Amino acid sequence: MDRAARTTVRLWDPLVRLFHISVAGVFFANYFFNEAGDDWHTWLGYYAAAWLTARTVWGFVGPRSARWSDFWPTPTRLRSHVTALLQGKDIHRLGHSPLGALVMVLMMTAIGSLALTGFLMQEVDAFWGAEWLENLHRWIANGLAGLVSLHILAALVESLRLRENLPLSMVTGRRRLPPDQH
Repeated sequence: MDRAARTTVRLWDPLVRLFHISVAGVFFANYFFNEAGDDWHTWLGYYAAAWLTARTVWGFVGPRSARWSDFWPTPTRLRSHVTALLQGKDIHRLGHSPLGALVMVLMMTAIGSLALTGFLMQEVDAFWGAEWLENLHRWIANGLAGLVSLHILAALVESLRLRENLPLSMVTGRRRLPPDQH
């Protein structure tokens, strides 16, 4: 076994990876290509909502790296992470960093909010054509686009800073062990 194989561990399980690629694909398709209210937009929204539900449950019953308790962005964790970053210290952590977890939770909240507002606009007669709800849905989608951009930028910056391909770990499910855990 070579050194690289000995220093990597399985981190992201298939459900987490499928959730990630599924909601990323749905968001990209619905934000850039599908017309709001069209059948594809609606059905892909339901698909994303189903994945969000599965991922939420998986956060309680899945493996350690998928569990909310492993990475929930508590004030203490966030403060410690921000302090370390301001001091120029590298944070090598398997799984989400506290700031990464915060952005992930915000993105998941936005996806859930998009699902709810979309459902209300599409399925509840009282909200059919409600301009304020359409504006809210659009505002949330634009906010999610900003969070997605921040997520991608942070993954790239941290990959360069830590000399580790973080996006690749979401594809392969494997990640190098932090230096202090070899």
